[in-house]
Amino acid sequence: MSQHLMHVYTGDGKGKTTTAMGLALRMLGHKQPVFIAQFMKDGKSAELTALRQFEEAHIFDSAKLRGFFGRLTPEQQEETRQEHLASVERMKGKIEEMKPALTVLDELNVALTMQLVTLDAAISLIDCALQYGDVAVTGRYAPQALIDKADYVSKIEAVKHPFNESISARKGIEF
Repeated sequence: MSQHLMHVYTGDGKGKTTTAMGLALRMLGHKQPVFIAQFMKDGKSAELTALRQFEEAHIFDSAKLRGFFGRLTPEQQEETRQEHLASVERMKGKIEEMKPALTVLDELNVALTMQLVTLDAAISLIDCALQYGDVAVTGRYAPQALIDKADYVSKIEAVKHPFNESISARKGIEF
């Protein structure tokens, strides 16, 4: 068995990204290189701001959504898919260049569910990263193929959340 293992953080509860970013922080504390790519997000979250302070952290500027995917025209959806697939190829190039001890692929599961990334492309990206270190994949709806491939799987369950009581997302807690 390879020394490099795959982690999946999935489920409908809060904390999947936070868990993966905590793992990144731990690796950075050991002065090891970390590669972080986010799917489905705008790249402006506070944890990325903090992690950018570490010389060994590389935050990848991946393809971004321009609004809600379901509201895009079929042509815009296809263009967005192509941008994401091209982004995956650029990620692989950067991973091969920097050889990170940890790769975080935040919200990849959701990108797979929305068919912005194919399962073959995702597995190729994961396999590329596993050559150099562990890989953490986050997001709801983890496909069974990734669960089967993973060495660690954590399903985070939403038992109670302030959002259900009409409490808005709070700076420093949810973003």
